[in-house]
Amino acid sequence: MSYAGMGRVFYILCFSLLLGVASANNQRVSTESLVEQLDEENWDRMLHGEWMVEFYAPWCPACKALESVWEHLASSKEDLNINVGKVDVTDSPGLSGRFMVTALPTIYHVVDGVFRQYKSPRDEDALIEFVSEKTWRKIDPIPSWKSPTSLHMSILSQFFRMSQVLRGIHNNLMEDFGLPTWGSYLIFAIATIVVGAILGLIIVCLIDLIYPPKPMQPQSKKKEEDENSAAAQEKGSGDDEIIDNLKDDLIDEQDSESEEVAETNNKEKDAKADTSSPNVRKRKPRKAD
Repeated sequence: MSYAGMGRVFYILCFSLLLGVASANNQRVSTESLVEQLDEENWDRMLHGEWMVEFYAPWCPACKALESVWEHLASSKEDLNINVGKVDVTDSPGLSGRFMVTALPTIYHVVDGVFRQYKSPRDEDALIEFVSEKTWRKIDPIPSWKSPTSLHMSILSQFFRMSQVLRGIHNNLMEDFGLPTWGSYLIFAIATIVVGAILGLIIVCLIDLIYPPKPMQPQSKKKEEDENSAAAQEKGSGDDEIIDNLKDDLIDEQDSESEEVAETNNKEKDAKADTSSPNVRKRKPRKAD
């Protein structure tokens, strides 16, 4: 084979290689641009604009059946002026708790932070009609107390994340260290007791810091205060007794005076009665014989 033939083959191979690399890159970019993968780090992107979001798991058969339909919906997102995303609940357990995902697949429609759960048929035509005809307006939005952006749902999502972490530790203890199931549970029980005791101690310290206890008085000072209070009470009781005696004397004097006045009045009445009695007659003088 001549050098010209070898060079021609070399150029053809290089061109084919470059064409294959470009095609793979285009396919990768196209795939990434169709459905946006959302997780716990970038999920807040759905709070802006209009979104259709699917919650799925790789092991879910219904999710696999919906995958092609979801890709077709994503291919029409520019015409519908929406964004299409998906969330893997196995990688983002916090989001499954935040959105209260209890079945897979679960689809949410989001418009500027207002969430509605899609419960219509999961075929391409129904999904496109739901967005293009704005059928979502007929569905009541999720109430504020269940909103994924609320504070308590954020706390709930952290518990879901923590449960995933604990599950990973449990699997590592059994697979890497060869512990039996009961051994892993025993470690978790001891850790729970220790953590609870530490948290209780911290809470007690915070309460003492916010509401410090009153300082204890010395025993001698307390005894002296008790004696002073007892003496004051005795003095007060003596003063009360004197005052009561004085009041009794005054009452007795007033009673005696009233009795004397009454007796005097009675005597005067009797005297007047004697002088004015009709039985008393004057004797007539006798005539001289």
